[in-house]
Amino acid sequence: MTTATRRADSTATRFGAWLARPLASFHLIVTIATLLTVLGLVMVLSASSVEAYADGGSAYSLFVQQAMFAGIGLVLFYLALRIPLRRLRQWSFPVFGLSVLALLLVLLPGIGSEVQGARRWLVIGPISIQPSEVVKVSLVVWGAHLLASRRSERATLKELLVPLVPAGLLVCLLVVLQPNLSTTIALGIVLMALLWFGGLPARLFVTIAASGVVAAVVLALSAGYRSDRMRAFFNPGDDPQGIGYQARQAMYSLADGGIWGRGLGQSRAKWSYLPNSHNDFIFAIIGEELGFLGCMLVLGLFALFVYTGLRIATRSVDPFLKILIATATTWITSQALINIGYVVGLLPVTGLQLPLVSAGGSSLAITLFMFGIIANAARHEPEAVSALNAGQDGRVSRLLRLPKPEVYSPVKAEQARARSVNRRGPGRPPNGRGGTEGERRRGGSEGERRRGSAQPGRARGRATDLPEPPRRRSGDSRGTGSLRATRAWEPSYPMPHARERGRSR
Repeated sequence: MTTATRRADSTATRFGAWLARPLASFHLIVTIATLLTVLGLVMVLSASSVEAYADGGSAYSLFVQQAMFAGIGLVLFYLALRIPLRRLRQWSFPVFGLSVLALLLVLLPGIGSEVQGARRWLVIGPISIQPSEVVKVSLVVWGAHLLASRRSERATLKELLVPLVPAGLLVCLLVVLQPNLSTTIALGIVLMALLWFGGLPARLFVTIAASGVVAAVVLALSAGYRSDRMRAFFNPGDDPQGIGYQARQAMYSLADGGIWGRGLGQSRAKWSYLPNSHNDFIFAIIGEELGFLGCMLVLGLFALFVYTGLRIATRSVDPFLKILIATATTWITSQALINIGYVVGLLPVTGLQLPLVSAGGSSLAITLFMFGIIANAARHEPEAVSALNAGQDGRVSRLLRLPKPEVYSPVKAEQARARSVNRRGPGRPPNGRGGTEGERRRGGSEGERRRGSAQPGRARGRATDLPEPPRRRSGDSRGTGSLRATRAWEPSYPMPHARERGRSR
């Protein structure tokens, strides 16, 4: 064995040992978010300096704005680390409702700010907010909460789809009216990821996904500028100085960078040759200035993010966190791949930004908030919970003074869910037959099966001492006739965290 081989094996062994540490996932997420944000700030300064100086006389105007939103995102990241899971779920529906209301307000003349024929921004003092970015996170969190609650009660297929799918389609419709097809595609990815990780049957999932692709194609061909982009993609040489100009200049920038790049700040394309070089096509500037190695660095960071996000999702024992983190990882990664795909010419130009790298204040702040939620979930891995409660906080946790997470227990979760239902009082279920529809299909309610197990000649029930779930009133049914039926703001979420329930253990 050569020296280089032994050195590589030693490095792999040390890295594997580091990954086995309880807080490795948390440190990876924090590192990835930091590196992508810093890289984004540097590249935004480089790519926007020429046009910013030409427009306002200062080469730093767009960079200062991006840095301000990075500061806001840093605060949101820290707040997301401190949010208890119970609060996150309780606030999910109100925040989702407010984000939908903001999508409605942005369409009203005089309230929404119109730029280049699109109404996408709400201007509040010196800050402009894009509600469509906020609704991505709110849909992820509320959808994960809703599906986790329904799956814990073994809901029917209809109860899994309603009200999540109608709400998701409503949000997509409001974003299309702005118009903003790129964000609509991102919301469609979020909805599909929620249904997939929420346990939707594969056959029905394929049907819904195919319908979504058809709808996206129809929308892409229904408007003039969108159909122009599709035509430029399939016929790039037809109009090189018109509709194909931007994609063509991006390819020139990538080719000009070569392996090592021209050097940081030495881009030629940013001198008004490549439109939106600091935003949608910032990956082309990265390729030109940092070369192929810089592009591989970006791809490597997102690949590491995929690994870490799915690692957190698979290691989490809370069903809510499993769905939430897997969906968020899919959304952020898909958006990054779509952006890189159209920059290198593999996909039609859509306008989706490169997460944490492209210029865009709302996108940067909201994505950092989502990374904070993912980092919070990493601290709820079973090994991380044990280590943190044993005093192995680490430097980052001690520096940030983060609260210690609580252990998730399925048994305590079921008991808490039963107590939550009991607080709503006894009542006859809407089906009138002693249990929910799902319970009847499984052979009666839990209490009926337990009573039956004590009778001679019948099989014993489950080996558990859980109390019989009380019957629900008709107003608390799982039906879809009213918003109250969703119980989205007061869920029967199993409250496993003793401290968050106001109890001491």
